[in-house]
Amino acid sequence: MKQSPEQILEFDRAFEQLKDLVDLRQADQLHPRRPNAIYTACVVLWMLIFQRLKPDASLEAAVKHLIENQPDYLPENKRLSQGTLSSNSAAYSRARSELPLDVVKWFSNEITRAIVGQSETLLDGRQIFLLDGTTITLAPEKELQTKFPPASNQHGESVWPVVNLTVFHELSSGCALLPQLGAMYGPEAVSETELARNGMHCLPDESIIMADAGFGIFGVAYQAQLLGHDFFLRMKKLNFESLRAKAKLVSQSPKHKTYQHQWTPTPKNRKTQPGLPRDASLAVVLHEIIVNETLTLYCVTSLPQDAATLGNLYNQRVNVEVDIRNLKVVLDTENIRAKKVDTFLKELYTSVVAYNLVGQFRRQAAELNQVAPRRMSFKRTWTTFQTFLLKHLHTEPESWRESFERALFYATKDKLPNRAANRSVKRECYAKRSKRDHFEKRKKPPEKLKHTDLK
Repeated sequence: MKQSPEQILEFDRAFEQLKDLVDLRQADQLHPRRPNAIYTACVVLWMLIFQRLKPDASLEAAVKHLIENQPDYLPENKRLSQGTLSSNSAAYSRARSELPLDVVKWFSNEITRAIVGQSETLLDGRQIFLLDGTTITLAPEKELQTKFPPASNQHGESVWPVVNLTVFHELSSGCALLPQLGAMYGPEAVSETELARNGMHCLPDESIIMADAGFGIFGVAYQAQLLGHDFFLRMKKLNFESLRAKAKLVSQSPKHKTYQHQWTPTPKNRKTQPGLPRDASLAVVLHEIIVNETLTLYCVTSLPQDAATLGNLYNQRVNVEVDIRNLKVVLDTENIRAKKVDTFLKELYTSVVAYNLVGQFRRQAAELNQVAPRRMSFKRTWTTFQTFLLKHLHTEPESWRESFERALFYATKDKLPNRAANRSVKRECYAKRSKRDHFEKRKKPPEKLKHTDLK
C-alpha cells in the first residue's frame, strides 16, 4: 500500500511517539539505579508492557525477548556486548519488585494524556468520559485476601480476593484512565460511587461525564460540578419521579418531557456523603425520553442540549462495557495472578498502558479508513499489533516505518461488519440458577423420533 509523504511523516511521528510512550528514559531519573545495572526503570517498564501485550509471556520469556532485541535504551554493559547476559529471570523479578509504583502510575498517566489529547471531541469541543464499574478476582494469596477480602455467604467465605473498580473511558477513542479501586467486601469496602468521585480528579478540565443509573445520584453529580465537569446521568425511575414531582415542565413532545429543577441532597445522600455543604444544590435539567414502547430513559444533566441530542448521545454509553470486556478478556487482565498487592497494581496499570497502545494503533488504522476508531475491531487490531509489531522491536525509524506500514495495511482490514439495526433473531437470556443446583449439569434435550418409530 503506497503511502503519501504526509502519511510517511505520520509514520515517523508514530515511531517517535511510541518511543515517547515506551522508551521513557525519564523513568530512570525518577528511579535511578546503580551505574552498571541492566534492568533500569525504563527497561523494566518496557518488559512489563511486553508481558501485558502477550499475557502468556513469563518472566523468562520477557528476559529472552530483551536479549534478542536489545533496544537502544539499554545501558552500556560488558555482558550485553559480549552476549553473556544470563537468561535467568531472578534479576528482572527483583528489579520489577523494586520499581516504585509511583513510577508506573506516572508512566501510564503520561500515555493517557498523550492519547486523550489526540482524540476527537464529540460535543462542543469537549471530551466525554464513560463511567462504569466492574470487579476483578485475584489469586488466593494471604496478602491479597487481607487487602481485598473474598465474598462470603451463609455457607462460609470464598478464597478469591475481589477488587472493586471504577473506570473512565474516553468516548471517541476508548482510551482508558487508570482505574480507581478498593475492596468489594469486608470492613473497608468502598462503593463504586465513592471510587467514581475520587476518579474525577484525574479527568481533563471541563470534561463531560456520562454514566448509567447506578451513578445517577446527587453525590456523583455534585462532585462533577464541583471539579468543573458537566454530567449526563441516567437515574432509577423511583429517584427520577421524586425529583419530577417538584420540577417545572419546560417542553414536551410525543417522545420526551423536559423539566427544570433545583436539586438538593436527601437525608440519605447526606448520610452516605457527610462532607456535603449545608447549602449544596444543583440547577439541573430532567429528561424523560421515550426510546420505544418498552424503554424510557430517565436522565439528569447539567448540559443545555435538547432531549433528542442527549438521547442519541446516551446510545453510545454501552461502548464502555465493550471497552471493559476488551481490557479484561482480550488482554486477559481478569486473570492477573500476582501474589502481592504492589505487583498486582503494577500489572494492572501496565495492562491499561498496553490497552491504550493498541487503542492508539486502532485510531491510526481508522484514520486511514476514514472511519471512527470504534468502527474497527479491537480484538482483530490487537492480533495485528501482536503479529506485526510486537515480534521484533525496531530501533531505527526506517525499519519501524516498514513494519508499521505493513501492519497498518492489515489493520485497515479489521473493520467491524455493518450490523442491521433490527436483528432477525431476538436475543434471549437464561434464568439465573439457584446456588443449590449451581453445579448441576445441563439436561440433554429429548431425542428426536426416528421415522421408523412412527410406524
